[in-house]
Formats: sequence, structure tokens, C-alpha cells
Amino acid sequence: MSPTKQEAFVYATYPDLKGKRVVITGGGSGIGSELTTAFAAQGARVWFLDIAEEASRALEQSLAGSAAAPKFVRCDLTDIEALKSTFAAIEAEAGGVDILLNNAANDDRHEIEAVTPEYWESRMNVNLRHQFFCSQAVIPGMKQRGHGVLLNFGSISWHLPHTQLDLYMTAKAAIEGMTRGMARELGKFGIRANTIVPGAVRTPRQEKLWHNPEEEARILAGQCVPARVEMQDVAALALFLASNNARACSGREYFVDAGWYGA
Repeated sequence: MSPTKQEAFVYATYPDLKGKRVVITGGGSGIGSELTTAFAAQGARVWFLDIAEEASRALEQSLAGSAAAPKFVRCDLTDIEALKSTFAAIEAEAGGVDILLNNAANDDRHEIEAVTPEYWESRMNVNLRHQFFCSQAVIPGMKQRGHGVLLNFGSISWHLPHTQLDLYMTAKAAIEGMTRGMARELGKFGIRANTIVPGAVRTPRQEKLWHNPEEEARILAGQCVPARVEMQDVAALALFLASNNARACSGREYFVDAGWYGA
């Protein structure tokens, strides 16, 4: 089936996001760069964390003329002490964080037999652990102010049959459980927590490494809507869930996958 024709993308505007203090992890490239772009265009005050310094500096420069110019902060999220220091500095500068998007991840492939305990730890640190500790860093301030939004990023991968992604799928499955626990515990303080589950999103990394014509055909055949999911589709969902329009949305998984059931 051939892809459906997609019109030029235009984001909805959420006036309540203007001036909100937003932190985006992995915000310098891929989906993260589109999140940074979209929230900055809403007038939010954005700090984006990444280790990809060249790409992040270029993004920061390109968005200098946005409604609110985002700030790049280099941070290795697998270093917990550096993570804590980074968030403490942002809290001190901004006076608090209203919205946290835990987007950073890495979907490197591997064989089950090749996994060592050290590699296991490194994959959990890259894909799971930092989401908890970044959340932990901003929750006290959110509790004090009586509001906040945590958006944790999962993946369609473990909902479908995939190979060579066992550790990535393990981490992404855990994120959904972690989010539900956070939502239940923090709701009474006015804090909402949700998981965004992207499907086969067209990103530069995926296009370079995995999404050849055969794989794209397989993806489209498995989706209800035979059109590629773009980074803007993910950012649009994030904007909604971060806004007051989603005030009754918490503790759930929200898929943006064109109805991908596998093929």
C-alpha cells in the first residue's frame, strides 16, 4: 500500500505553555530536537540536555530567534552526580521546573548471547535509570508549587515482535510501570505523569541505520494509517500532554504510531 499524502504540519498553540520552564533530555537531535523546537515556539523557557555537543550547539544557534530561545546544557545522564548538579543549577537559574520530558535513549542492537553484566548496566543506565533520577530531581519543587508534568518516553518496540533489542525493550517496558507508579503517588500534589510511546518515527538516525526501503514497506504494511510517523507527530502529542488541555490525563500510555500492530 502506498503512503497517504501528508499535508504540511502546523502545531496547535497552547497559550498556557508560554513561560513554562521545560527540561528536555536528549534534546539536541532526533525526536528530542523537534521537542526542543516545538516547545520553544510555544514561548516556553527550554533547557535541553545532551552529550552530542556539535548538534546541540547548532540547534541552539538555529533557534536563537524563537519565541523563547532554548538553552543547551551538556550533561551525561549516566553520571548521576553530574545529573543532580545539572538539575540543581537549572532549578537555581529558573526558579523551578514545570515540565520534564525524559526523552534521551539509545536503541543499539545486540545479540542475547553477547550481553555481559557490564553491557546490561550500561543499557539500563542509558535507557531507564536517568528517567527516574531526572524525575526525582524536579519532583520536590513541583510538590512545593502544587503542579508539574512528567512525560516519560517509552517505545513501541516491546509491544511488537522485535529482535536484537532485548535490553532496550526491557528498559522501555519498565518505563511504563514506573510512570504509573509516579502518577499514583504524585497526583495528590498536582503532578501528572504519562508515557509517550512513539512508533516507527522517521528520524535521521533511523533512516541512516535501519529504515531501508524494505523496512519502510514492512512498517507501512503493519500500520493502520499507511504514512510514516514524523518527529512532529511525537512533539504534537507532547505539547498536548504538557498543556492544561490534558489536565485530566495521567498514569497512562499514549501511542503515536499510526496504529502499528506489526507485520
